[in-house]
Amino acid sequence: MMAKNKEPRPPSYAVSVVGLSGTEKDKGNCGVGKSCLCNRFVRSKADEYYPEHTSVLSTIDFGGRVVNNDHFLYWGDVTQSGEDGIECRIHVIEQTEFIDDQTFLPHRSTNLQPYIKRAAASKLQSAEKLMYICTDQLGLEQDFEQKQMPEGKLSIDGFLLCIDVSQGCNRKFDDQLKFVNNLYIQLSKSKKPIIIAATKCDECVDHYLREVQAFASNKKNLVVVETSARFNVNVETCFTALVQMMDKTRGKPKIIPYLDAYKTQRQLVVTATDKFEKLVQTVRDYHATWKTVSNKLKNHPDYEEYINLEGTKKAKNTFSKHIEQLKQEHIRKRKEEYINALPRALNTLLSNLDEIEHLSWSEALKLIEKRPDFQSCFVVLEKTPWDETDHIDKVNDRRIPFDLLTTLEAEKVYQNHVQHLISEKRRVEMKEKFKKTLEKIQFISPGQPWEEVICFVMEDEAFKYITDADSKEVYGRHQREIVEKAKEEFQEMLFEHSELFYDLDLNATPSSDKMSEIHAVLSEEPRYKALQKLAPDRESLLLKHIGFVYHPTKETCLSGQNCMDIKVEQLLANSLLQLDHGRSNLYHDSANIDKVNLFILGKDGLAQELANEIRTQSTDDEYALDGKIYELDLRPVDAKSPYLLTQLWTSTFKPHGCFCVFNSIESLNFIGECIAKIRAEASQIRRDKYMANLPFTLILANQRDSVSKNLPILRHQGQQLANKLQCPFVDVPAGTYPRKFNETQIKQALRGVLEAVKHHFDVVSPVPTIKDLSEADLRIVMCAMCGDPFSVDLILSPFLDSHSCSAAQAGQNNSLMLDKIIGEKRRRIQITILSYHSSIGVRKDELVHGYILVYSAKRKASMGMLRAFLSEVQDTIPVQLVAVTDSQADFFENEAIKELMTEGEHIATEITAKFTALYSLSQYHRQTEVFTLFFSDVLEKKNMIESSYMSDSTRETTHTSEDVFSRSPRGSSLDYNYPDSEDDAEGPPPYSPIGDDVRLLPTPSDRSKYRLDLEGNEYPIHSTPLNCHDHERNHKVPPPIKPKPLVPRTNVKKLDPNLLKTIEAGIGKNPRKQPSRMPAAPPEDIDQSDNYAEPIDTIFKHKAFDDIYAVPDDSQNRVIKVRNSIVINAQGDEENGFSDRMSKSHGERRPSKYKYKSKTLFSKAKSYYRRTHSDASDDEAFTTSKTKRKGRHRGSEEDPLLSPVETWKGGIDNPAITSDQELDDKKMKKKTHKGKEDKKQKKKAKAFNPPIRRNWESNYFGMPLQDLVTLEKPIPLFVEKCVQFIEDTGLCTEGLYRVSGNKTDQDNIQKQFDQDHDISLESMEVTVNAVAGALKAFFADLPDPLIPYSLHQELLETSKILDRTERLHELKEIVKKFHPVNYDVFKYVITHLNRVSQQYKTNFMTADNLSICFWPTLMRPDFENREFLSTTKIHQSVIETFIQQCQFFFYNGEIVETPNPVACQPPPSNTVQMVEPMVPLQLPPPLQPQLIQPQLPADPLGII
Repeated sequence: MMAKNKEPRPPSYAVSVVGLSGTEKDKGNCGVGKSCLCNRFVRSKADEYYPEHTSVLSTIDFGGRVVNNDHFLYWGDVTQSGEDGIECRIHVIEQTEFIDDQTFLPHRSTNLQPYIKRAAASKLQSAEKLMYICTDQLGLEQDFEQKQMPEGKLSIDGFLLCIDVSQGCNRKFDDQLKFVNNLYIQLSKSKKPIIIAATKCDECVDHYLREVQAFASNKKNLVVVETSARFNVNVETCFTALVQMMDKTRGKPKIIPYLDAYKTQRQLVVTATDKFEKLVQTVRDYHATWKTVSNKLKNHPDYEEYINLEGTKKAKNTFSKHIEQLKQEHIRKRKEEYINALPRALNTLLSNLDEIEHLSWSEALKLIEKRPDFQSCFVVLEKTPWDETDHIDKVNDRRIPFDLLTTLEAEKVYQNHVQHLISEKRRVEMKEKFKKTLEKIQFISPGQPWEEVICFVMEDEAFKYITDADSKEVYGRHQREIVEKAKEEFQEMLFEHSELFYDLDLNATPSSDKMSEIHAVLSEEPRYKALQKLAPDRESLLLKHIGFVYHPTKETCLSGQNCMDIKVEQLLANSLLQLDHGRSNLYHDSANIDKVNLFILGKDGLAQELANEIRTQSTDDEYALDGKIYELDLRPVDAKSPYLLTQLWTSTFKPHGCFCVFNSIESLNFIGECIAKIRAEASQIRRDKYMANLPFTLILANQRDSVSKNLPILRHQGQQLANKLQCPFVDVPAGTYPRKFNETQIKQALRGVLEAVKHHFDVVSPVPTIKDLSEADLRIVMCAMCGDPFSVDLILSPFLDSHSCSAAQAGQNNSLMLDKIIGEKRRRIQITILSYHSSIGVRKDELVHGYILVYSAKRKASMGMLRAFLSEVQDTIPVQLVAVTDSQADFFENEAIKELMTEGEHIATEITAKFTALYSLSQYHRQTEVFTLFFSDVLEKKNMIESSYMSDSTRETTHTSEDVFSRSPRGSSLDYNYPDSEDDAEGPPPYSPIGDDVRLLPTPSDRSKYRLDLEGNEYPIHSTPLNCHDHERNHKVPPPIKPKPLVPRTNVKKLDPNLLKTIEAGIGKNPRKQPSRMPAAPPEDIDQSDNYAEPIDTIFKHKAFDDIYAVPDDSQNRVIKVRNSIVINAQGDEENGFSDRMSKSHGERRPSKYKYKSKTLFSKAKSYYRRTHSDASDDEAFTTSKTKRKGRHRGSEEDPLLSPVETWKGGIDNPAITSDQELDDKKMKKKTHKGKEDKKQKKKAKAFNPPIRRNWESNYFGMPLQDLVTLEKPIPLFVEKCVQFIEDTGLCTEGLYRVSGNKTDQDNIQKQFDQDHDISLESMEVTVNAVAGALKAFFADLPDPLIPYSLHQELLETSKILDRTERLHELKEIVKKFHPVNYDVFKYVITHLNRVSQQYKTNFMTADNLSICFWPTLMRPDFENREFLSTTKIHQSVIETFIQQCQFFFYNGEIVETPNPVACQPPPSNTVQMVEPMVPLQLPPPLQPQLIQPQLPADPLGII
């Protein structure tokens, strides 16, 4: 009885698997599948299934523990659970017959019975018999799992009879069936359950299976199970069915037919395979190994299921295939990358079409290999093909394997590359041709939309060739160029009018009056009008310019990197600072120099011989000379070396001198050429002043091998060359010496170098101390304009090329120092080079002894900036004007240059300044001596200039006068006190100092008064001084007059006319001159109110000063009342007026400004004011403004803005002319009326005739439409043929009617039709575009347009109707007014165009596009008629409406709803802008509302 604490053991059954066995004769070449069936059941995993099991064994294997001398195998046991959950253990025994591998007879065993009886045994016994696994186990049992048959014996509970239903291996099925029948009889005797397993059903023969089933049906309770051990189909089912027969308590299993079971099993396999493949596809690196991946996946259920069903081998194969796919995909991508990169490589290496156009691919490959960039684009591999090498793993190496180029794909890429170059060349040519076409169209203005231009270029050949994108890109580029050019010209214009802006003050906002003044002046300029369509950009440029006036730093400079301050700093940093640094390193302590660097220059080894001789006389490169030890560093250089200049210029070796050795005439000449080459390289190319001044020493070598008579010749020639080069010559000493070089020669040469070094240091003084720098004798400011067309080194060359030039104090990057002998002493002159915008702060705040004002004679803006700057310079400070141009010939060959140079010389004459010119192509004017006279003049006036500066600074701190009105725009008010009359208007205040890099000192508000220097300054014309007579003539002053007393009046607004006439008469009568009291300019040359001299006693009634003139040079020129006395308003600071302490000024001349000394400068500023105030009322205008003035300097005749001094001359639309308002109104009305009459007459007289396109006579084309139709055929035959051809063959052609065909084909079509009206267009083999062009040409050649001119105005008016339905009905009525012939043809054409537009998805020709192409053809516009041009967009939209609403207009259809209906209102103003550049615009200047200020009552004379 079983213990209670032990669970019952599951029932155990032993199944014996039997079947045909024996020798090969009995069973054939292979068995019936007993072993495979047992293997699959006991170990169902695919990895544990072995398809091959042999029965031929050696005696040893047969006697092993697995076989154990028995003819049966123990396969082990399987625990199986039924559907009811009851487990059972099944032991599997296979009955077979083992054959001896020697005798091929059955092995002898303990049981000698035949197989049939032995297989039917129900009791089996074999001691210590081991479980069988596979054939490899035999003999190696210890390497496999060892499991013994339980207790060494088993009782068989049932039999599984195997029958092979496959074709078999050399075996007859009938013999097998006979054997099975006998075996079954023996098995039946055991009374044990039997089941037949039809094996190898995957290779089943149908009738074999039927015979087996028939065999089983004849037996009682014999079941047949169709199995396949290979695919694991029904294997478990047959064993389960046998167990059920042994244990009736179990449910009867369902026997499934093989095909159904196979499908179920395969479905499991397929599902598992899909899951496994998805799992494998997560691996993306084709370098991954199966071992690594399997270790990661071994616990994944999908992986385990697939391994169990299909096995590791299949899994590995699947993985390998995936890896190979990844690799091939990688190779494919790399190849695709290489092929895609090949065009770029070909563009790099074979970009020249002329070179490769006729080369084959093989020839091109040879050419590629010879290119220097070959290695950067291609790689030649040692092993090929490339996809089987490790190159595929070099992802970072983008070079293309060269063997890839042998493929057809690469050759195709090359052919495409050649074709691309050809088409690209043609495309580029056409784009450039189209660009030139656009450049020829004069009316294209900056900012003009492309849509307004397209209709004028549609017939252009280049436009037809290129794409829409290209045409827009070319037009965009053209627009950018003309816009950029217009902006540059506008900016240049602003600089030319610099006087307009220099009264703008720091931190102030321009008033509306000032902005109106600016716009009024500029609006007369064509360059202003050119930006009419870009008004916001124009305003932005103007405000940016004004902002620069407020903040003129090099960072905000409008010239960018061409700012003069930046370029000067860069040049000085390269030229001076590096030179001085090198000098300081070499010569700082010349008295104690202990190391000497020497170059030795010679020919044919002489340099090396001299170096060896010097080293022989030295000890460890140390040479004793005059009691001192010097370390020598020798660098011998062969004069014939091609690297001579490279060896001389090294950053690590700076020579103190150069020994040049020679021993023949030839070597001497060669040495001379080398020295000249070195100096030229140093001074002209490298700008290396140190090397340019390098001391050279000529040394003559001893002529021991030559005839002694040659020595005197060499000595003489050497001395001559030394004199020419200004260097020492070391001769051969007297006596006979065995060596080429003597110790005396070497010491003499070395002493010369040391002396040269010391002398050079003493003269140049390259590193002055801070104290020396601060004690400059003269401070000169050189001003130049940013962006001038000359190099900075040209204007600095007079200083930089001087040996006495050095760097200024540290931190002054824009200054240099000159040591020059002026008079009898050496003077230190500090030259500060600044742009004009940076110089403004220096002019107002710092002590400057003189100005060198540079301007380009090629640029009006440069002269304008100079005038604006010079106007505000104190006239006590000497000025040198410098005009820069290429050569003296420019003055005679170029009128513009001549005019600017003449103007500069004229200004210099007026202000008694010096004038010179610098020529970029001349070396003479680059010498410092150009400015020697100017420096002398500055030095002579130095004390007066400094006294004036100090006096002004002191007066500023002690000034206490009280002003009635606003002191200056610098105050809190933003209003400018502009004069209300042109007659007392002066130049506004100068630019505000804003330069960040310029030291700003407090601006002196008043200047002291000095007595005029009676000797004056010498004035050179082109750097030559004037004679004494000219000198006196340049200092004429107005005569003293006996002034009338001024009667004080209250509330006086204007001068009494009688008083005014008396003053004018007094000025004109007095011929006397008074050199010590002079106004800014002779009064007869100036407007009668332009800063004329007023007698002081008229103002002050003081007898002691009857003959003294007061110069009213304040910036407003207004007479105001201060403390019960009348003084001249100095705009708040009294800079140029009188202070209330007049006693100090009676004996001195008050410094004025140059604008009051120069008629040109003053009249230029006045002219701007006249322009903006020319429309003043009669009360405001001063009568003397109409008086003709004399002696004016001639200005430009081309541009009225550049000749403001001629504003008194009459002319059309001259804003400077003041006139009576009523007369002006009458003249304007008369002019307007006359203009209208002229326009009407011109309109009637002019008939528009279209140009004749044809160049041959035709009886058809160009004839009236009525002559080409009949009642039977209302459509011209040519039109009908063309439309029929287009609709039959090319309705879907892209760009139809936009892209025109070949012009020759179009003419040929019409010529052929002229000859034969029945010709077939299809037979001519012409393109659709050519036919379309010929059709358009037909309508273009008609005498009258298809849409009559008489109806154009009605169409225009109707298009303005707002209601869409009403507008369409009105258009329909207008169409009915067409001539019947025109109506029929128009209907036919519009219907055709409607059909074309319906194919817009393929031909891209919408109704809008077609209307753009066809409206000029149908309406025949007169493009010379400006009124017509202004309505082009409306006419185009009308044609678009006809095309869209074709059914409504001609076929009584409904109105079609279109996404883009015809505009319901007149076109916007921009449609008119197409012709605006041709119409002079009179627009008011744009005002900013927030800046508009209330206008003050007019006060023409400024008298309060």
